Amino acid sequence: MKISDEKRSVKRKTVTQIGKKGYPDSIYINAAKIFQGIHTEKSTGRILVQYGNNSESPMVAFKDEHSRRVSYELAFNALKYQSLLEEVLLDSKVYPCNSIPDELTSLLVVMLYDLQDRKFQKRKIFDEEELVAEVQEIGHYLYRYKTKLAAALARCRIKYDALSIEYFVPETLSKQEQRTSTLPVCFWINTYKISLEDVIRDLEMKGFTKVESVSDFDHYTYAVDQHCHDVLVFPSSLREELLNLDLFADCKLLLQDKSRSLAVHSAQALLSEGGDIIMAHIGSHLTIAHMSVLTNDSSSRIFVCGVKSSAKEEELRNSLSHMGCKNAGLLQDLLQGFVSEDKLSILAERQLNELIHALKFKKVQGIVYCTCSVYPEENELVVKKALESGVEGDKVRPYRLIPSVFNTCSDSESSTEIFFKLEPSEISSGCFLAVLEREKDTKKVSAKDILASAAAQALLDGIVEEKPKEEVKKQKVKQRKRKVTVSDSKPKAAKLHTGAKVKAEVPVSKAASKIQEKHVCPVCSKKPTSKIQEKHVCPTKAASNTPQKTVHRKKEASNIQQKNVHQTKAASNTSTSKAVSNNNKRMCPEQTAVLS
Repeated sequence: MKISDEKRSVKRKTVTQIGKKGYPDSIYINAAKIFQGIHTEKSTGRILVQYGNNSESPMVAFKDEHSRRVSYELAFNALKYQSLLEEVLLDSKVYPCNSIPDELTSLLVVMLYDLQDRKFQKRKIFDEEELVAEVQEIGHYLYRYKTKLAAALARCRIKYDALSIEYFVPETLSKQEQRTSTLPVCFWINTYKISLEDVIRDLEMKGFTKVESVSDFDHYTYAVDQHCHDVLVFPSSLREELLNLDLFADCKLLLQDKSRSLAVHSAQALLSEGGDIIMAHIGSHLTIAHMSVLTNDSSSRIFVCGVKSSAKEEELRNSLSHMGCKNAGLLQDLLQGFVSEDKLSILAERQLNELIHALKFKKVQGIVYCTCSVYPEENELVVKKALESGVEGDKVRPYRLIPSVFNTCSDSESSTEIFFKLEPSEISSGCFLAVLEREKDTKKVSAKDILASAAAQALLDGIVEEKPKEEVKKQKVKQRKRKVTVSDSKPKAAKLHTGAKVKAEVPVSKAASKIQEKHVCPVCSKKPTSKIQEKHVCPTKAASNTPQKTVHRKKEASNIQQKNVHQTKAASNTSTSKAVSNNNKRMCPEQTAVLS
């Protein structure tokens, strides 16, 4: 059975069928920059090919996601066969060359790999392609010596008895590649454009069947990921066919490694109402888009750091606009410093510095640290050293490790007590994830402060009535002038208001207190013994077990809805408790923690 799709675009077919005829100049430039940062450095005594200075990271700008994928593929192929390609260059006497500086050696190796992959055929020049002088120079140079290069490659194969160049790939890498090629592919659903139900309906129309897990895969099947509810998993054999679906072309299904989805879901779980997100490394624009989709129903904003050029900014804006993302803003890089990635220790040091830098932002409440590495030096040790650095200072609440939202739905083999880890396997490429959150403020907060904070966030609307400021001021002045006597034994209870303004609460409380002090019981003619007295019981009624009011029964009939002014504190406490209880679910997590 073949997936039928009548909506395939001619443009998409053209893009996916570039190979074997070469690539646009920009692809070679980007691949060379990537290779420059990842190539294997030989020991001092064995260095025969010079790659120039590798202390700084070159700026890489991709035209689109396809260009990005092809550039990395070309760079990693050159890395796989680095030793073979270097030997061919030296054996053919094509290298060294005085006209080619060491800084262009990476471009020379990358383009040599592509030349032999094309069987030493001439490269095609694409229409509307922007030519790069260095690429044109290296391309002409290699093609001029194509016979010598082909002969050198043949001698290497004879020397090592290799039927193909795949023989030169290290066995460990070969096994890893084989495992990677069989990994299930993950697509997350862009709910800006389509719902999960519509995706399932579309897939069923194309002949797909939903199964419970990847272990039940049988060709045209798929499953919902066990950790991320918006991620669908498919068999690896369907990769190319899925990329040709209209769902993928219209950015409704987006192909991305599962580890990226785990990261954005972890960050989304940390958000309180109105919280914002800083993405320190833009990586793929798909990660930004996924974060945008997950926060669509909130007022959260996403700040993306690392835009280094106007071209990169325009590329990102166009991509995010095409996917329907509107709550992401692009910023210059907030991270400082960069070191080479050629060794594990240096890479771990770089990641430590960046994590420590993130800890210095005093208003940040949570951090998600995610890698695809299997080495503790880049994972647990980096997090441990960062927490021990003490960069937050004494006046800021420190960070602590908390379990991720995925720990509860994972078995013991794929997660630790605090860190979340997926080991590389037949169904996963591996992932390490750590979640850091600031410790909660345990200082006691008064009910008045809690209510004021809740009211300021409009959490008490519809529950209590706010008294206008002018009315409060008039009441305050009136009560100061008023003189309460024994004959005036009909006190009016002050109305309790717990509105958004703290000032509206203070004068009412004081007024109530003054009335209470001057109130005399109409039966026994005695004053209360305390300024704050919840209930006044008349001696003549002391034998009764029924709750008494300080207002005489004759007066009570005419003023049955009046409250006892001596119950002002109790009423205030009760109203406060009810307001907090009714709004507990509406408050942000930090406020809720304070209340509990």
